[in-house]
Amino acid sequence: MGTTRRSWAGVGIEERRRVRRERLLTAGTDLIGAPGGAIANGRAVCRAAELTERYFYESFTDRDTFVREVYAHVAKQAREALAAAVASAPPTGVAEAAVRAFVGLAVDDPAKGRVLLLAPLREPALSSRGLELAPAFVALVEGRLTGIEDRAIRHLVAVGLVGAFTSMFMGYLEGDVTVSREMLVAHCVSLLEHAGEAYGP
Repeated sequence: MGTTRRSWAGVGIEERRRVRRERLLTAGTDLIGAPGGAIANGRAVCRAAELTERYFYESFTDRDTFVREVYAHVAKQAREALAAAVASAPPTGVAEAAVRAFVGLAVDDPAKGRVLLLAPLREPALSSRGLELAPAFVALVEGRLTGIEDRAIRHLVAVGLVGAFTSMFMGYLEGDVTVSREMLVAHCVSLLEHAGEAYGP
């Protein structure tokens, strides 16, 4: 206990709460994003975060609220990673940059990938969250389909591509898609780059 007190020396109460909340969210990501899912009740999360249970209820009212917050936490990281990748990429490399950014988050850190793509199928608290990121991803893909002049068709193609990407990444995380990481990236980039050819001039 003395070590814990010394570690907080000079740290304000709001910062302490922020750090504890971050530790709980990180622990929740690892538990909810474990292969097959894992028990993620308050006790298990606090044990993984090395905090007492009272700190769980300092930030979250119940388990369902916590699960939704974990999903929102990871989804925010995904949006930020994609936005940063697109903003820094040259015009001809946006598709690859976006794919690599998502692979870096969802495949290289599979717990986060499972939280985003598989947890909504397993967690009743996330029953409607599986579609939460879809509009952002569809808009990103749609922006790359400049060769399709018809706006309605462009949107349909983008929705279809996002669905295909989602299925591929889910299969990869579950072990059903057994290609190399680079082959997965190359295939996704190719789909993006050639999606509009059937509707081109």
